[in-house]
Amino acid sequence: MYTSTKEIAVSEEKTEVALITLPTVPAELEAAFIDDKFIDDLIKSIRTKASSVVGDLDTVKGRKVYISMAADVRSTKVMIDAAGKDLVAEMKKRPAMVDASRRKVREALDDLAIEIRKPVTDWEAEQDRIAAEKAAEEERQRIAAEEKAAAEALALRVEADHEIALLMNDKFDRDAADAKAEAERQRIAHEEEIKRQAAEQARIDAEENIKREREESAQREAALKFKAEQEEQAKIEVQQAAEREKKEAAEKVERDKKEAQERAEREKQEAIAEEQRKQQEAEQRRVAEEKRLKDEADKRAADVAHRKTIGTAVVNALTVHAGLTREQAIETLKALMDNKIPHTSIQY
Repeated sequence: MYTSTKEIAVSEEKTEVALITLPTVPAELEAAFIDDKFIDDLIKSIRTKASSVVGDLDTVKGRKVYISMAADVRSTKVMIDAAGKDLVAEMKKRPAMVDASRRKVREALDDLAIEIRKPVTDWEAEQDRIAAEKAAEEERQRIAAEEKAAAEALALRVEADHEIALLMNDKFDRDAADAKAEAERQRIAHEEEIKRQAAEQARIDAEENIKREREESAQREAALKFKAEQEEQAKIEVQQAAEREKKEAAEKVERDKKEAQERAEREKQEAIAEEQRKQQEAEQRRVAEEKRLKDEADKRAADVAHRKTIGTAVVNALTVHAGLTREQAIETLKALMDNKIPHTSIQY
């Protein structure tokens, strides 16, 4: 079982005591409450201590021993329940603290991931810019080649129409210069547009990458939140189930207590009835014995009176008919009663 340096103080003046000691370190106390073996051993230890009480039920002091131990068991129950209640209240603070830490970590690590990836993101943007510049250069070279071909074709036409060209030399030179300048301007504008488009595309790609990363992070966060909510719901269901079981256990304890009280009352009434029955039987035996003794005494008295009557009649007959004196008649009666005169007896 779990141990702790915290002892339950018990003094002679206190009427409520606890029979066990609980861990004081929150982590150890939490581990204890979710350990079935600890709880089973705890209940077993309390039962062993409570069941060891012995008292004389015929005395007030002896009965108080059982009453005191029952009060100790209830005090122990209150102490354990209060410790569990305080622990649950403390545990309920943790989800908010954990969520705050999770949110802080998510935001910090999202920013860190973007920061760490920035060299690659910049490199990708640079590659997009280089690709755009390469495309622009290829386009410029194509335009230059087209211009060269056009110039060569123009030279051929100029050479073929040399005489006409000579006549229109000034105008042709101006037109050629204007056309060349316009072509150069369009080439430069086209290259700038390609660079602008490449830079814009690189910016869009970078923003889309960041957006995609944020969306993925949000999806991960939503999944984690959903999982946390499921875990919280499961925890709530477990707590509700535990509370139901606790309530049912308390109700069962109360029912058992009531049944035990009713059973004890029935046994008490049965014991009282049995004692009354025994007392009644003893009284009946005493009355019967007194009656038997009285009947025997009455019978003996009646027998003595009967014998006295017969004896008196015998004495009177001996004095009247046999001419004996009273003393002689009494002696003769005694001899008859003691069967000392053969062939003679008195019928009572």
